Amino acid sequence: MKKWIVSKSPVPPDNEVVKEFGAFLGKILLSRGIVSLDAAKNFFSCERLSDPLVMSDMQKAADIVEAAIAEDKKITVFGDYDCDGVCAAAIMYSYLEAQGADVDFYIPDRSEGYGMNMNAVKLIADRGTQLVITVDNGISAFEEAKYLIDRGVELVITDHHQTSAELPVCDACVNPNRPDDMSPFKDLCGAEVVLKLLIAIEGDEDFVLDSYADLACVAAIGDVMPLKGENRYIVQRGLENIRSCQNSGLTELIKSAGRSPENITSTDIAYTVAPRLNAAGRMDSANKAVRLLLCEDDTETARMLAAELSELNSKRRAEEDKILADIRRLTTEDPALLKQRVIVLSGKGWHHGVVGIVCAKILEKYGKPVVLISSENGEARGSARSIEGFSIYRMLVECKKTLIKFGGHPGAGGFSLPEEKIPEFTESIYAYAKAFFPKMPNDLLTIDNEVTARELTAENVDKLSLLEPFGEHNEVPVFLIRNCRVVFKRSLSDGKYTAFEIENGGVKLRAVSFRLPFAKFRANVNDRIDVAVNVVKNEYNGNVQTELRLADYRPAGFAEDKFFAAQRVYEEICRGEGCDKRLLPRVIPGSREELKKIYDLVRNFPDRTAEELAVFGGTVNYCMLRITLDAFCEAGMAELENGGYRIVKTREKHDLFADGLLARLCAELS
Repeated sequence: MKKWIVSKSPVPPDNEVVKEFGAFLGKILLSRGIVSLDAAKNFFSCERLSDPLVMSDMQKAADIVEAAIAEDKKITVFGDYDCDGVCAAAIMYSYLEAQGADVDFYIPDRSEGYGMNMNAVKLIADRGTQLVITVDNGISAFEEAKYLIDRGVELVITDHHQTSAELPVCDACVNPNRPDDMSPFKDLCGAEVVLKLLIAIEGDEDFVLDSYADLACVAAIGDVMPLKGENRYIVQRGLENIRSCQNSGLTELIKSAGRSPENITSTDIAYTVAPRLNAAGRMDSANKAVRLLLCEDDTETARMLAAELSELNSKRRAEEDKILADIRRLTTEDPALLKQRVIVLSGKGWHHGVVGIVCAKILEKYGKPVVLISSENGEARGSARSIEGFSIYRMLVECKKTLIKFGGHPGAGGFSLPEEKIPEFTESIYAYAKAFFPKMPNDLLTIDNEVTARELTAENVDKLSLLEPFGEHNEVPVFLIRNCRVVFKRSLSDGKYTAFEIENGGVKLRAVSFRLPFAKFRANVNDRIDVAVNVVKNEYNGNVQTELRLADYRPAGFAEDKFFAAQRVYEEICRGEGCDKRLLPRVIPGSREELKKIYDLVRNFPDRTAEELAVFGGTVNYCMLRITLDAFCEAGMAELENGGYRIVKTREKHDLFADGLLARLCAELS
């Protein structure tokens, strides 16, 4: 469950942004910190990239690459197996090949791990490579970099990942996140760093963007880079390139995903194109993805490779389902795993290529940082994802004692360690979180503005297109509409989705949720709810209507601060950390009447999660509800399956205050 953060920025009518863009769009800009016309101009009108030569070692890197081309040196582009690394490798290789260079590329399999590895660099050096150019990796490859230099191989590192104070030994290292880098924009992805290197070599920004902005655009979106400043500009230019179908490989990939290249959006790329490029490296070989992107004019080969990537994407989803089933089993057998500040789970033989995606899904479900570890043959590798306010990279740095290798950034990371060290690593994460985050941050849903249904006119919705392209740090606007009456609801696609209609202030609007199955939509007709929604225009038979896309919903006036406080106390009690004794009357049931109230709640609303029972089932304190549910399950009076509770009929009578969980807690906390 996410905590709603609603912008409360005052909207003075004389504000220059509001005057220029109108109250509806102006309020969104103000909520996103764009409070002046200069700031708005910088957001909407980035027309050039900053000088690439301002970046540390950029001139060195450009000179080395130009010399290698001129001297016909053998060059190897060393990429990575994710969307960004694949696109970066395709850009660099395509450019060098067009210049007549003697070039090949190397993309490691996931079995080799992220970035350069010793077996790979030995192979590259042995086959006569004279210059290695890394793309989207290399900044942490200290041993491998030294090996190449010692073998007399030139090394240019281009990367964007976080760095330590020490840099690898190399001939040039281009990374906007170097401690000594003075470039103004730091949020470039790996492919965009390559783009800037090519601009430095060519001295012609427009030529490079016309040639390669499409792939850099896909990389930036796929790597979830913030779509502001230079990223926003590159993505805009890239979308223009894609819509003109310049690259056959990319065009066929988009078509295989059921989308139209001519109408492609950043959201389409995030949810359909990037996952297919990632699927190659996750399930097979990322070489297929690079080869696809290099099919600039070969439509037949592009169509065949695009079909292969779509098939691999389907296999990826099947592997995800297997891991999720394992996780449901693990957390059902040991619910305490979900009550830690950081969820750490491990399993045997989980597919390395999809663990990161599953991490993101578990984070979305539970609103906590997640670490998943897969082990096999004595080795373990893992991925981590986090919420705002808890840095995965810092966590890995603090817990690195047991790790062989790690890397990442605040939101995500990867690592490897010996299998026998998993318990020690897990405990170090728990200890770190407890020491530095006694009160963990909540997972947040940021809402741009509170509106009424009457404000969501087709004219106002049209204005939202000015904010595109949407993506990280420039999300599709979310609006809060309070105190809506549910007019009707119905299932879509055999219950897979939910359609409903709300009424607010005399205005009715249709809404759809493509994330929430109909059986999980707990609001009933005539219930009053608050909704957080995106807004789109839906045109059918010439009739244009405003339609809502549900992001989240609550009973009208839901007291979320009390809910999250009670949730925190419950988990502290479960971890043995105790609680303020003054809270006992609110967190432990004190009478059979309170127990019966919760018993009847579960009986009347079976198969609901604890959160659903607390939010939609009544006014019981969440902590008291969870403790009572645990006591019911311990006594065999209720059972938990797939996250939902149901009453178990039994003839045996139980005095929950005389023995078991409630008795122990009363003794411990009193």
